[in-house]
Amino acid sequence: MKTENKALRVIISGGGTGGHIFPALSIAGQLKEANPDTEILFVGAEGRMEMEKVPAAGYRIIGLPVAGLQRKFSLSNLALPFKILRSLRLAGKIIDGFRPDIAVGVGGYASAPLLWSAGRKKIPTLIQEQNGYAGLTNRILGKKAGRICVAYDGMERFFPAGKIVITGNPIRKEIVPATPQMKKEAAEYYGLDPEKKHIFVVGGSLGSRTLNNSMMKWINDGCPGGEDVEVIWQCGKYYKSGIDAFASEAGDRMKNIRYSDFIRRMDLAYAIADVVISRSGASSVSELCAAGKAVIFVPSPNVAEDHQTHNAMALVRKDAAMMVKDAEAEQTLMAAACSLVHDSARCSTMETNISGMARRNASSDIVGEIYGLVGKTGK
Repeated sequence: MKTENKALRVIISGGGTGGHIFPALSIAGQLKEANPDTEILFVGAEGRMEMEKVPAAGYRIIGLPVAGLQRKFSLSNLALPFKILRSLRLAGKIIDGFRPDIAVGVGGYASAPLLWSAGRKKIPTLIQEQNGYAGLTNRILGKKAGRICVAYDGMERFFPAGKIVITGNPIRKEIVPATPQMKKEAAEYYGLDPEKKHIFVVGGSLGSRTLNNSMMKWINDGCPGGEDVEVIWQCGKYYKSGIDAFASEAGDRMKNIRYSDFIRRMDLAYAIADVVISRSGASSVSELCAAGKAVIFVPSPNVAEDHQTHNAMALVRKDAAMMVKDAEAEQTLMAAACSLVHDSARCSTMETNISGMARRNASSDIVGEIYGLVGKTGK
């Protein structure tokens, strides 16, 4: 099949969490759709989850020894300048060896040395800023970037206005509004009763201590307000052994709970859910908009510049979501969720409003910007 898009050589850099990795993979997939001969190299941070997830998706990745600054005193902070200098040297060698047409940064530790090095070598750069409050690294990199693709209005606070394009955040293509067939498949896949109400609790790719503690307290209290509710609970791999022990002790109180460390069929989990409880990382917010779900956000307090609260409030202000503060979640979250799941009118309003904020063509729009920077010539 002929294509008007020339084959490119693209470095995609960043990672650290699923919120960075899944958008990066979505952009890579769209680049391959634009021209299957395009060559893509990922650059991540050693020891982070991209070093596993990216090869599993069929792409090559090189790790840099870069790491983040620990907020509390840690001896590892003393080694940070040396890791950064080594990462900058390695990034330069990677660029010289691969000879990319463009470098794309999606956030995460590795994007800083790679994009900085690319800029010095006059390689076009594009930043995909996922959050409503840009981090310091991207604000610095944005001064030299050719294009900055964002998901929220008002990002002129952080970046040169002429470089900003609102594209939304790339998401997995399978995340779509639920059809009756998807709901039927989801009930069978998760072993759920389709006649009951369903809450999906998801703490991100690494899990959430706050959401897990909120669930355990609710279960210990006898699941008040949830007698006719079934729950899908993603607890995260770091917490799995502790939740296993809890479940063993809880016995029959877990009868309406399906828990696992990682959700492999997010499309089905979203499809069956009447209400979703989630952190408000950028990718999660974008997926929930695309799925059109009533959601209660519990922003993580452990992120730079409190950007998860900014992400959540962008929806709360439009009556497209609810928010419970992390510090209040254990006492109030599940009661709020059980009240919402039984309020069909409120759920319907939120579903309509959040669906109106979905940007389903983010990946293709970003790839369009990539070609705009590189130049779109040849067949």
